[in-house]
Amino acid sequence: MLTSELLARLQSDQGERALEAAAAALAIEPDFLRAAQRLSPPFAEPLARAAVEQVQLRRRAARKFPEASRLFFTREGLEQATPEAVARNRAARFAAFPLVFDFGAGLGGDALALAQHSQVMAVDRHRLPLQVLRANAERLGLADRLGIVEGDLRRLPLRFPPGAGAFCDPGRRAGGRRLRGVQAAEPPLHVVLEWLPSLAGLAVKVSPAVRLDEVRHLACEVEFVSLEGELKEATLWFGALRRGVRRATVLPAGATLEGDVEPYLPTGPVREYLLEPDPAILRAGLVLRLGASLGAQPIAEDISFLSLDEACLSPFARTYRVLESAPFRLKSLQAMLDERDIGRLTVKRRGSAVEPGEIARKLRLRGEGEALVILTRHGGRQTMILAERVRDETSRKP
Repeated sequence: MLTSELLARLQSDQGERALEAAAAALAIEPDFLRAAQRLSPPFAEPLARAAVEQVQLRRRAARKFPEASRLFFTREGLEQATPEAVARNRAARFAAFPLVFDFGAGLGGDALALAQHSQVMAVDRHRLPLQVLRANAERLGLADRLGIVEGDLRRLPLRFPPGAGAFCDPGRRAGGRRLRGVQAAEPPLHVVLEWLPSLAGLAVKVSPAVRLDEVRHLACEVEFVSLEGELKEATLWFGALRRGVRRATVLPAGATLEGDVEPYLPTGPVREYLLEPDPAILRAGLVLRLGASLGAQPIAEDISFLSLDEACLSPFARTYRVLESAPFRLKSLQAMLDERDIGRLTVKRRGSAVEPGEIARKLRLRGEGEALVILTRHGGRQTMILAERVRDETSRKP
């Protein structure tokens, strides 16, 4: 486990040699203990173990941080750290702010991204993450743009210079459990909002599972962010940072869709193509707005699939070509698959009472092809849609 003393040793010339040796040892022996034993001697056991742990964490961190091989991490901090692509996207909105406070900075994924644009004051009540943040800022050449304060946000005498902005990532775990609701975080949202009158702009990270009715009464924009098709987080934007009411942002494309009241779209038939909106679109409640922008219709009032006649690749949705659509019957589905020589099948369910696991057990898949079956409702009936992913058609974006 990383400590302040071990972090300092890892930053020394001896520590660099231990990290290099740890990488070589793990290439031969992936087991933690055996790899650490290969380092001792010449490196003492605490340093050897810390070096092996850091190399393992760097490998895990590579998906979040392109520069992970140069940085330091803690296990808990890495689990909670904001992926660099998400942090950079958020930091870009702070670009005009000369000074930004990062409250609850942790390992500093957001602080490092903010420091690309502004001076940053990182605040956290835990010393070790701040020390890791400082070490990483030095490695990235950002140390002169970063100040660090250790302390409890509820007790610090906070004074904000004119024009300052702030980002707050409240703690959402306690005793190994996730805390539910914006007022259950530490500090709770009502405490964070007490700073708003003294700030030009404020952003608060919240769970992507936040209920819209929890924040509907606030004068803020709610942004849901996905990365590579996975919903990652939500941010509440206040003051000068607010740009709308509800927003979905899809990364790495950097595409964003904003709206408030959803337009009316009548339901329609299952046509040649289906669109499955990105999770950020779903959480932001912008499915119908997306449909209106693309000329697509929902296939049912409470089903998120949209349908249209022409292929349309959008960063906000997956596109499927409909091969066949029919009322659900297991024998009919088996016949569809046999006719198309399907041997690998993905099952998606949206508003259907049919269990995907039951389908998988009863079907006989013998072919070489691959397809998707969507179990849903259409026209008041249980429906199955056999489809295939469209990846290479000409794109038309909203």
